[in-house]
Amino acid sequence: MPLAKAITAALRDTMADDDRTLLIGEDIGALGGVFRVTDGLQAQFGADRVIDSPLAESGVIGTCIGMAMRGYRPVAEIQFDGFVFPAFNQITTQLAKIHNRTDGKVTMPVTVRLPYGGSIGSIEHHSESPEALFAHTAGLRLVTPSNAHDAYWMTRQAIACQDPVFVLEPKRRYWLKGEVDFQNPAPDAFTAQVLREGTDATIAAYGPLVPTALAAAAAAAEDGRSVEVIDIRSLSPLDDETIARSGAKTGRLVVAHEAPTFGGFGGEIAARVSERAYHRMLAPVLRVGGFHMPYPPSQEEHRYLPDIDRMLEAVERSFSYDR
Repeated sequence: MPLAKAITAALRDTMADDDRTLLIGEDIGALGGVFRVTDGLQAQFGADRVIDSPLAESGVIGTCIGMAMRGYRPVAEIQFDGFVFPAFNQITTQLAKIHNRTDGKVTMPVTVRLPYGGSIGSIEHHSESPEALFAHTAGLRLVTPSNAHDAYWMTRQAIACQDPVFVLEPKRRYWLKGEVDFQNPAPDAFTAQVLREGTDATIAAYGPLVPTALAAAAAAAEDGRSVEVIDIRSLSPLDDETIARSGAKTGRLVVAHEAPTFGGFGGEIAARVSERAYHRMLAPVLRVGGFHMPYPPSQEEHRYLPDIDRMLEAVERSFSYDR
C-alpha cells in the first residue's frame, strides 16, 4: 500500500484500540486532510475524535497539551512543514518541557504529524525541512519513516510513547508503495537500520532520501563499489552507534538529507561518528544536502535537492582521501 495509506491504517487501528486517541488538525475531518491521510476517519469515529481545528497551529498544539494533561493521547496534524512555525513557541517552551518541569509527574503523550520535504512542485512554505530545529529541542522525539511498513508501525509506536513525538512524514514519498506486515512490527522506531550491506562506503539518510540512497548504492555497484545504506529513522534519540559501526566498517561515510547542510542535522551525525570511530575512518564524514538559501521555486527544486549523482559524487570524493 502507499506510505500515506499505511499511516491512515495506523491511525485507524490505534483509534479502534484506544478511545483516548484523538486527531486534531486543519481540514482533517470531512476533507480527510490535504493529502487525504485522514480520509474516512471522521465518518468512522465521529467529529469529537477527528476534530477540524481553526487555522491556528499554535491553538492546535496548545489544545493537544491540555488534552494530554487530561489523560488523552492527541495526534496533531500540521498541514505543511512551513506552517509549523506559528506553533514553535508552544512546542519548544511547553510541549517539550512540561514533563521535566513537573519532575516527571505530568507526561505529554502527544504525537505531531508533520509532512516535510520537497519535490512536490508546490509553492513557498510548502517544502521545508525544519527537523534540525526540533531535534535541537530537548524533550522531543523525532522519527521519520521511509517506507510503508515503517510508516504504519512507527506511527503506532509514536502514539504509544509517553513522550511528545514528531512523526516527520516525507510527503514526496506518500505515494511510494510497499508491503505492510500488520502482524510483525517494524524494529523499535527509535533505532537506525541497515537496509543494504556494503564494504567500501556507507550512505546514511533518512525519510525522503532513503530511496535515493538505495538507488545510488545500486548504481555504485555497477561501477564495482560496495555501498552500505543506513536508514537513520530516528533523529532524536539518535542511534549513532549503528551509524558509527557502519562507518568504522567501511571507513567512509556520506550523510544525506534534504535540509541545508549548513547547521543541518548531518553535522551532528558527522561529529558523533568522528568521536566514536575516528581511528577507523579512512576519510572525513561528508555531507550532501540542500543549499544555504530559502527553498527555491518549484521549477528549480530539482537543482536544490540531493539526487543520485550528488550522492555518488560524495562517495567518490571520499575515496580521494589517503590516510
